[in-house]
Amino acid sequence: MKFHKPTLLLAEVRESFSMAMNALTAHKLRSALTLLGVLIGVFSIIVVMTAMRVLERNADNWMSGLGSETFAIQRSPQIQFGNNSDWQKYQRRKYVTLEQGRQVTEKATLAANVGIEGDFWRGQVSTRYAKTSPATRLLGETAGSFPARNWDIEDGRVLTDNDVDDARDVCVLGSALAKTAFPFGSAVGEDIKINGYKYVVVGVLAAKGGSMGGQQDDFAIIPVTTALNRYGRWWDDLTILVQSRDSASYNDCIEQVRGALRSIRKVPPGEPDDFELFSNDSLIAQFDSFTRAVRVGVTIISSIALLAAGIGIMNIMLVSVTERTREIGVRRAIGAKRRNIMTQFIMEAIVLCEVGGVFGVILGVLGGNALAWFMKVPPAVPVDWIVLGLLICSIVGIIFGTYPAYKAANLDPIESLRYE
Repeated sequence: MKFHKPTLLLAEVRESFSMAMNALTAHKLRSALTLLGVLIGVFSIIVVMTAMRVLERNADNWMSGLGSETFAIQRSPQIQFGNNSDWQKYQRRKYVTLEQGRQVTEKATLAANVGIEGDFWRGQVSTRYAKTSPATRLLGETAGSFPARNWDIEDGRVLTDNDVDDARDVCVLGSALAKTAFPFGSAVGEDIKINGYKYVVVGVLAAKGGSMGGQQDDFAIIPVTTALNRYGRWWDDLTILVQSRDSASYNDCIEQVRGALRSIRKVPPGEPDDFELFSNDSLIAQFDSFTRAVRVGVTIISSIALLAAGIGIMNIMLVSVTERTREIGVRRAIGAKRRNIMTQFIMEAIVLCEVGGVFGVILGVLGGNALAWFMKVPPAVPVDWIVLGLLICSIVGIIFGTYPAYKAANLDPIESLRYE
């Protein structure tokens, strides 16, 4: 019965794989030490890429807190990856104040909404029903912050200009805070105590969910004037939120606000801005740039580890060729061709790499998702990097297994049979 070439090739690969697995299990300790280098190299790639995927997925959600066509202005960048001198430069800048925000509101004729906000306090909030965790945030806002932040009201109302102008003791709660503080019914109209001060709840925001296990809904909002009266002695550096009318006027609105704020803060012509302007897209691009640098660095380090592992595999395979010289002679004597011997030893090198790679992938995914468990966010499985990691393992096996396989295939059959 005559076999077609594809059938013969498949049978040969299957036989070579079986022999490779037998060789792997015959020398367990040696095989384990050999594939350890591959395991470390693949693990380092997968664990970092998994962790990066977890962070990216949730950072995109966190950094997308601004509304459509909205940008923000702060004294310092929202995300800082610079050195200490950059940090000191930002700290020397003048605060962004409430008065500056109000002047921007008057001059930004291309803006649909302008909000002014500050992050003033974190602590435990209490009601007659319950107490919250000690990490609840207290934000000071103006009426324009709600559309700029893309906050939708679920119950009650948002803050008004009168609330801000009169510095009233009213607040709007995030969805998670409202459910924790008032588990038995609506929070609207109820009293809530924040840092010893009593406020009347006038509204509850719709849930955002998402990052940090939904903790982005665990906050209370009070008028920024009320917050400044009570916390301004500690912190009065504010953020200005500007929402343009539409996408067509977005860039013009940015330039108008930049020019107005330079004039308000008396920045000399030709000098750089003494404030930072950012949007959802710029934050995400900045974060992606940082993670890209991390990925490149990890890839280089892992490549060195895989190179060292490949050299170790070549060394072990050369030892294996020497130990199995007589076996090679017997196979050649009963009709095995050189390509059969080469296939056998290359397959053995690939199997060594792939076994190490599979263990590296499993440990890497588990290790990377430990971050997701700690942050209470959904886990991530970087399928693309897993496939790439296993493909690299096969390439390493082929490259570093070719020379030992070539040496085995070119042994003299007669001398091999005589080898003791």
